[in-house]
Amino acid sequence: QVQLVESGGGLVQAGGSLRLSCAASGRTFSSLAMGWFRQAPGKEREFLAAIIRGGGSTRYADSVKGRFTISRDNTRNIGYLQMNSLKPEDTAVYYCAADQSLHNLVVIASGSWGQGTQVTVSS
Repeated sequence: QVQLVESGGGLVQAGGSLRLSCAASGRTFSSLAMGWFRQAPGKEREFLAAIIRGGGSTRYADSVKGRFTISRDNTRNIGYLQMNSLKPEDTAVYYCAADQSLHNLVVIASGSWGQGTQVTVSS
C-alpha cells in the first residue's frame, strides 16, 4: 500500500499557474503508475492526467491538454501536476492516485488515493 499526500493548492487568478505535488510513502512509488483527478462541487470526478511508472509516457484529458503537465521524480517519490492558464472552471479538489495498472487507474480510478487539495481560480 502506498500513502499519498497532495499539496500546492490554493487561490489563483484566472490565467495564473500552480504546481501541485503528490508525495508518496510506503510501497515503492517507482513501481506504480500515477494520475491526477479532480472533483468540483456537484460534479463527477474527472480524470486529468496520468504517467507510467518510468515517466516516459503520459495521457491527458482533452480539457487540460496543452495547459497541464504531469511529471514525476522517482528518486524523491514525488509526482507533480503543473497547471498553466488556469480558468475559473478549473476550480475543484484535486487528487492524486497511484496503481500498478495505468489502464485501471485511468478507466476505473483504482488504486491508492490522497486526501485532495483545493484549487480555486478567481475570474
